[in-house]
Amino acid sequence: MSALGQLGAGAPVKLEKPRRRWLPYLLLLPGGLWLILFFAVPCVQLLATSLYDPSGSLEDGYAMTWQFSNYSDAVDAYLPQFGRSIGYAALTTAFCLLLGYPLAYAIAQKAGRWKNVLLICVIAPFFTSFLIRTLAWKVILSDNGTVVSVLNALHVPLPDGRLLATTPAVIAGLVYNFLPFMVLPLYASLEKLDPRLIEAAGDLYARPVARFTRVVLPLSMPGVVAGTLLTFIPAAGDYINAELLGTSRQYMIGNVIQSKFLKVGDYPAAAALSFTLMAAILVLVFVYVKRAGTDEVL
Repeated sequence: MSALGQLGAGAPVKLEKPRRRWLPYLLLLPGGLWLILFFAVPCVQLLATSLYDPSGSLEDGYAMTWQFSNYSDAVDAYLPQFGRSIGYAALTTAFCLLLGYPLAYAIAQKAGRWKNVLLICVIAPFFTSFLIRTLAWKVILSDNGTVVSVLNALHVPLPDGRLLATTPAVIAGLVYNFLPFMVLPLYASLEKLDPRLIEAAGDLYARPVARFTRVVLPLSMPGVVAGTLLTFIPAAGDYINAELLGTSRQYMIGNVIQSKFLKVGDYPAAAALSFTLMAAILVLVFVYVKRAGTDEVL
């Protein structure tokens, strides 16, 4: 029945107050302003910087010459570092998923009263600086450290007889630093999983592998997608682990950008590399989420 019909029938009509109508937008205003000031504006400035004349400098200034060739020149010069960043990030994400999924499942479904304690253990590394944690791994993986001594005693072959300053060391540091970003989203999904669904699958004579692939994994896919994104994206742009645990042979694109900005002072090239990396990650994320079929997690 229409509002006029309700009036004719004597039923009261509730009109929404204008203030309540605008309340959701007012609540979004602080966050929107924050994103505009500290994300959108810097991105626009970075885009403008990437089109400056590369022959300029901080002392003489940069002229806006719409130099789109900065992008092609930067990609051609540092394509190996781009590939290395994507490869390292993919390996880190895969290892974090393999290690984090059983851990998150155990905490969510099997920990019982120890659940909170184990969650604190997962986030405990965040109580220490990212830099300090990576420096600690530099000590652990040093040539005279316990890890190398044990591997040598077991006659495990090491690249050049050492573990530090190698690709495995960089990957190990990335996995350690970003593992909590994988575990927490997985835990959030698995904690909502109803154990009766697994029991029902068992009652239908499903084997453990079938229970996992048909019940547990599909229901936890939002956590898998969120965890892989939260791990892959920062790992692709990281430069601390390659700087401290590797050599120039393990440098990622983040190391190049950091050097261009802070050491060389080549701002146009650094900005072009930053935007190219951002665009590449956005494309990969879009394709991944579409293929995963979980657009709603974003």
